[in-house]
Amino acid sequence: MSISEADIRAIIAQVISNLQNETAAPAPEAAHAAYEHGVFATVDEAVDAASLAFRKFAMLSLAQRETIIRKMRETSLAHAAELAEMAVKETGLGRVQDKLAKNKLAAEKTPGIEDLFTQSFSGDNGLTLLECSPFGVIGSITPTTNPAATIINNSISMVTAGNAVVYNPHPSAKKVSIKAMQLLNQAIVDAGGPENMLTSVLLPTLDTSEQLMKHPNIQALVVTGGGAVVKAALTSGKKVIAAGPGNPPVVVDESADLSQAGRDIVLGASFDNNVLCTAEKEVFVVESVANGLKAEMLKNGAYELKGYQLTKLLDVILTKHPEKEKYFPNKDYVGKDASHILQAIGIQADASIKLIIAETPENHPLVYTEMLMPVLPIVRVPNVDTAIQYAVKAEKGNRHTAIMHSQNITNLSKMAKALQATIFVKNGPSYAGLGFGGEGFTTLTIAGPTGEGLTSARTFTRKRRSVQVAKET
Repeated sequence: MSISEADIRAIIAQVISNLQNETAAPAPEAAHAAYEHGVFATVDEAVDAASLAFRKFAMLSLAQRETIIRKMRETSLAHAAELAEMAVKETGLGRVQDKLAKNKLAAEKTPGIEDLFTQSFSGDNGLTLLECSPFGVIGSITPTTNPAATIINNSISMVTAGNAVVYNPHPSAKKVSIKAMQLLNQAIVDAGGPENMLTSVLLPTLDTSEQLMKHPNIQALVVTGGGAVVKAALTSGKKVIAAGPGNPPVVVDESADLSQAGRDIVLGASFDNNVLCTAEKEVFVVESVANGLKAEMLKNGAYELKGYQLTKLLDVILTKHPEKEKYFPNKDYVGKDASHILQAIGIQADASIKLIIAETPENHPLVYTEMLMPVLPIVRVPNVDTAIQYAVKAEKGNRHTAIMHSQNITNLSKMAKALQATIFVKNGPSYAGLGFGGEGFTTLTIAGPTGEGLTSARTFTRKRRSVQVAKET
């Protein structure tokens, strides 16, 4: 049977049409999977959906809200390992077992309804209540360092407070962040809450972050990230709760329990390869106990670099600003294992090596640059007062976190007053300040720049003064 020229043209046209349809857009099933459980194509759509969810959520009782929060915790724990693995695979930062610990910590120790207590004033003139009222729809910008844990923590806190949330995750952690958000959204629905209490755009970018900050239907911004994004949020004209960078110093005086100090500094500085902003970033140790401290650190998984080894490492992990006397960490090594970093300079090390240490002067780039990698400079000082003075300079006024190992109450008090840090850990690893091996609740959003400190549900509320005047007799 012969085929006419018209038939050939028709066949070619159909083939081209099929190819265009296959490449121009995802299949219906793929599109549905990408945009379900709170994920939208645009910021406007995400905000509109969250606004509707907020109005529906406001009609629920506190008992229903408590059920929803419990389901969110259960879901977070059930998927903690999956999200930890996703985070390391996508971002290349940190360790799976440490991200698992952070995810569990956020699920278990983020405060719930109990944080929303009411104050009352009663007397001859009646009764006045100070109640916690939600902001409405919060725009939350989350980091690449602690993606799933921050989503879990922020979601539990903000939904407990009665808010809906529109997320703009860091683009380098969008898959794990959106996955965590979708799981929590499904948990809310399964527990009887509305859809889309948590939303996000499918492809978060710097542009969508700016749109979120400026959106008229966003009542407050919560930013967990570096200095640039915090600065941008603070110019938005909205209520801002901002968690900025830190460069936490450690001071070790002559009264410290060196075996505990050496162990705890290694534990804190190596946890999740130092990507936590609360982690130990530089050590100032009194000269008389410096050798003893280093010996204990080496026993607990530290590896010391000296001389040319340190010079070689600095060439790998530090990048100098082309014009200013300023340094930046090489992003290729941020959050990487100590053994991986050592291999870059030809030193073979196994997984037992958790932390790289090196002695430096107090004005060294490693001391003043927040490296976010398991590399810790150690500075010898003549006395504790000098150590505290250097610690204040190195912390750069962030008022984020400080750590001290001392048995001397006077010295501990001096350090606390001088640093004025949001978190001050005494005789423990830095992460104890987050409630991990220490008392108190946890948060992954530590609002130093705007002054709220460790955030919880109550932080994400407005105070409503409700006054009942007594009837005159």
